[in-house]
Amino acid sequence: MTQPPSVHIAILRKVRPGKHEAFERALQDFFGAAAREHGVDGAHLIRPLPGRDDREYGILRSFASDADMRHFYASDLYRRWQDTVAPLVEGEPCKRELHGLEAFFREDQAPPAWKMALLTWVGVNPAVYLFSELVSLVFGELPILWGLLLVNVFVVASLTWFFMPLLTRLFRRWLQGPPEAGAGTPSIDQQMPDASGR
Repeated sequence: MTQPPSVHIAILRKVRPGKHEAFERALQDFFGAAAREHGVDGAHLIRPLPGRDDREYGILRSFASDADMRHFYASDLYRRWQDTVAPLVEGEPCKRELHGLEAFFREDQAPPAWKMALLTWVGVNPAVYLFSELVSLVFGELPILWGLLLVNVFVVASLTWFFMPLLTRLFRRWLQGPPEAGAGTPSIDQQMPDASGR
């Protein structure tokens, strides 16, 4: 039987002034409770860049299937979270399903494909070098196929949850180009999708 594809959700939440610490404490409690739910595969918090007056948080959440995602967002646990976080945030969460690097941007302002490809190449190089060395050090000499598969697992995971979120934040201005007059900030990382703490 074919395994249903996993689902990844991105969420932006704007925290009220002075509520950052309370929001992060509440979110950590929610992450812990959500991790025990069936079909929830993890969550990652993307904080605002340090030194900036930015109150928008990003959350990336993964589910084993679309059915698990729908069940989670209809659960009592999620409804209680919405009640808990309401005094700490402004407005409703901005949720979006992820389908690649363009998901880190608003739909109407995704960067050109060549920029996304170039930035992905920048992220792939250090990841491949780092994990090729680490796998050899930790596991010793492996058959070529097994070594390749193991390295690729770490490369894909590190790109998804570390390198690409970091690079899209660092190169946000270059990726998006000059902002149009009256346009909002397009980066999901900057405004703040978990997919866990929507």
